[in-house]
Amino acid sequence: MKPYCFYVLIWICNLTFSQVVRQEVVIKPIVIIDPGHGGTDSGAIGINGIKEKEVVLQIAREVMRLNGVLFNDTLEIYLSRYSDTLISLGDRTKLARALNADAFISIHCNQAARKAAQGIEVYINPSEAESKDLAKLFVKGLNEKLCFKIRGIKHGNFQVLRETTHCPSVLLELGFLSNWEEAEHSKKASAISGYALLILETLLKFLYHG
Repeated sequence: MKPYCFYVLIWICNLTFSQVVRQEVVIKPIVIIDPGHGGTDSGAIGINGIKEKEVVLQIAREVMRLNGVLFNDTLEIYLSRYSDTLISLGDRTKLARALNADAFISIHCNQAARKAAQGIEVYINPSEAESKDLAKLFVKGLNEKLCFKIRGIKHGNFQVLRETTHCPSVLLELGFLSNWEEAEHSKKASAISGYALLILETLLKFLYHG
């Protein structure tokens, strides 16, 4: 694996969103961030004891926070869960449809029997062309800015993807908690902020610049 390249705030200055955040923009794109699992469903348990449900909720909350403090709430963001609660998959997708969301991002961490397995996977519904375009942007950013190994864009028959075909939707598998290096990385505040910034940058590029 390449060394991780952590975000620093100076990187924000390089973003080209000065043309995005304008006073005349009154209709904000609606985004659903879906932190997987929750409550009695912990998801993957890391080799170091961390829980997938906690990691992904931290990332989702950081996406919301940074959208406000760095990007002046340019996106209208809702979470499918705001705390350690178990929300049904059907209710997660109902929220996206009820709000007529412009994008749906489901956040997960991976796990494998082979402890050496590493990297990022991005899942889409293969019938959705816009979802594939969004996935390509995620892959590019995760590789170039966070220096993750990319395992590819994959087709997944996940309920949260099947039931959000009204908008671009992707499911992100952000590293393997069964791998010691990636599990330790996911414990760090800098990693949580890095993921959140990457998600925000990707969404802004996609929703405003197509």
